[in-house]
Parts: sequence; structure tokens; C-alpha cells
Amino acid sequence: MNEAPVKQAEERRPDWAALAIAAVLVVIALVIFLDASRLREMMGYSPVGPASVPMAIAGALVVLAIWTVFAGFRGDFPKREHQEIAPVAWIVGGLAAQMLLLTTAGFSIATGMLFALTAAGFGKRKFWISIPLGIVISFVVWAVFSQLLKLSLPAGPLEQLFF
Repeated sequence: MNEAPVKQAEERRPDWAALAIAAVLVVIALVIFLDASRLREMMGYSPVGPASVPMAIAGALVVLAIWTVFAGFRGDFPKREHQEIAPVAWIVGGLAAQMLLLTTAGFSIATGMLFALTAAGFGKRKFWISIPLGIVISFVVWAVFSQLLKLSLPAGPLEQLFF
């Protein structure tokens, strides 16, 4: 007999993750709105201009945020599975390594490290295979983009050795 009020109280709890997502949506909408308001000054007399679409997107994000808040309080979201932190940490570490190495080691080595650490996040921790493979794949990508398409990617010692 006491289980019904407890169960009802559990169902009425707000979904804090949904509320956090709603807050992030509002922050993104505010950034877009502030950026678009600067464009509005350059618009002139026409009601439609470069700020129209960003303002519409900001408005849509605010509507989605409000909808997410209501859904979070009603408990409309499905129960989420347990999150594993280690794979996410490997991938974030790979991104951090790429950002740190990009200007000093060049695109191929930095992106090869990202490849290897992302592979480790997915369970492939044979770095003696994944690092060289990632560097070779990244070097081919760098060569296509910089040599064939003439786009500028950071060149490091490996790229300068060959080109």
C-alpha cells in the first residue's frame, strides 16, 4: 500500500539531463541571437536580410528548449543506459592530442594519434599497429587535400619530408 506513493514520487522527478540539454539549447540560442543582432544593424530597411535565418534558428532552439523542459518534468524521455566513461575519455584524449600536436607535429602525425586513441576507445589497443596506420591514412588525406585540392592543412616534418 505504501509502494504507490513512492512510485508516483519517482515518476514525478525531473529528468536533470533533459534540463541540462534545455539549458545548453538556450545558451546556443542566445549566442546565435547576439551574433544575428549585429547583422541586423547592417540590414537596412528590408525586413529580410542576413539576420533572418539565424534569428529563426535561435527562435526554434528556444522553442525546443521549452519543449525539452516540459518533457523533462513530465518524464517523457526513455530511461538511458549506463554510460561508460573510458571510451569517451580515450576519444576526448585523442582530440586533445590532435589539437596539441597539430601545429608542431603536423596534420599526419596529429591525426594519426587521434586515429589511434579513438581506436583504443573502441577497444583496439594495439598502438604499434594503430599509430602507424593512422599516420599513413592521415598522410594520404593530407596529400589529397593539400596537393590535389590545394587546400591548406598544417604541414609538419613528415609532410615536408615528402613534399
